[in-house]
Amino acid sequence: MMLPRRLTRLALLATFAAGLTGCGVVALPFRATSAVVKIVPVAGDVVAAPLDVTADVVD
Repeated sequence: MMLPRRLTRLALLATFAAGLTGCGVVALPFRATSAVVKIVPVAGDVVAAPLDVTADVVD
């Protein structure tokens, strides 16, 4: 009874780890910072543009 539960947890962990691999994890801070900076009324888009480009290059 314990073996299927353990295998299920292991499969779930492996699936989660596979989703985090790659460039998306590296680009996440740039995308999050860009989204926060875009809230600023006047200068937000200007400051966020290089962050968006950087995130696109990383991806």
